[in-house]
Amino acid sequence: MEIREIQSKGEWEGFLAGCKDKTFLQSWSWGEFQEMMRDRVWRLGVFEGKDLMAVALVVKVKAKRGTFLLVPHGPISIETVAGRPVSRQEVLKVLVEKLKQIAKQEEAGFIRINPIWSRSPENISLFKTMGFRDAPIQMHPEASWKLNIIPPSSELLLDMRKTTRYLIRQASQNPDITVFQSNRLEDVRLFSAMHEKVSKRQAFIPFSLEYLEKEFSVFQKDNAISIFFGKYKDEIAAASFVVFWSGIGFYHHAASLPQYAKLSIPYLLQWEAIKETKNRRCVLYDFWGYVDPKKEPNHPWAGPTLFKMGFGGDAHEYVKTQDLPLSWKYLPTALFEKVRKIRRHL
Repeated sequence: MEIREIQSKGEWEGFLAGCKDKTFLQSWSWGEFQEMMRDRVWRLGVFEGKDLMAVALVVKVKAKRGTFLLVPHGPISIETVAGRPVSRQEVLKVLVEKLKQIAKQEEAGFIRINPIWSRSPENISLFKTMGFRDAPIQMHPEASWKLNIIPPSSELLLDMRKTTRYLIRQASQNPDITVFQSNRLEDVRLFSAMHEKVSKRQAFIPFSLEYLEKEFSVFQKDNAISIFFGKYKDEIAAASFVVFWSGIGFYHHAASLPQYAKLSIPYLLQWEAIKETKNRRCVLYDFWGYVDPKKEPNHPWAGPTLFKMGFGGDAHEYVKTQDLPLSWKYLPTALFEKVRKIRRHL
């Protein structure tokens, strides 16, 4: 196996179209977005001869706490090549060697890989045997709630929790509630303003307007993103960002004003997003971010997870984010992140 950089969007996206487990964090567009927001991006392909076996989008992250290389929700590999199974161990081995070379050139203190490989003993062992350790924090979801949306809408409704189905119907019959979809960059400001309001009340740090606008503009070029708004009378009460990529819809950002909580607008908004995802001939809806409410009832994501679970679907837990320290520079970063995790009650 050998590593080569991929320069063609068609080759990159064409490969990922044939992969089962994937998220838009490995898409070509996410790489463009990261180039806008950060420093450097590498699109690496793992080849065996002419056969492309795996890809990994690599982002150089420069932060006050240190510089490191990040592989968000990657690497992504196919299962077989020419009838032969692809060895994840070999893919990871050759990728890490390449990342070590890049890290040395870029003066990065460690490598962070956030895989979406199932959280099995075998997959966990692959990282441990190569010197990785669990990261102090997660930068992207380490588990997700997903819904197969191939069945007809009537069947999806029947498979929902009874309360969820009732609340969707109740909101849809309220004449003061309207839902609309926007593909306009200027409407990102509406979402951002509401997100700011919610963040102040719930004490979390929201994504900046610049971040949201750049994410939206990158995916907008391929008509691969929409903002769904729920309005009560004349005020925006709830909104969500949904990314459509490679046959999957991703529920990426969301916000709702608490004073309208009893109107169940987010339920109707989610249902409209799912129907739009079906209209785009996607086969899966990824609710993005999951914790087990029974195991972690006090986690900040426990409430949102219960909301997502009401629509039906299944939990998918991934190997926890993995760090490979390369120098002493990793130690202050790890300490800083552990403290931040405690402060955020994660």
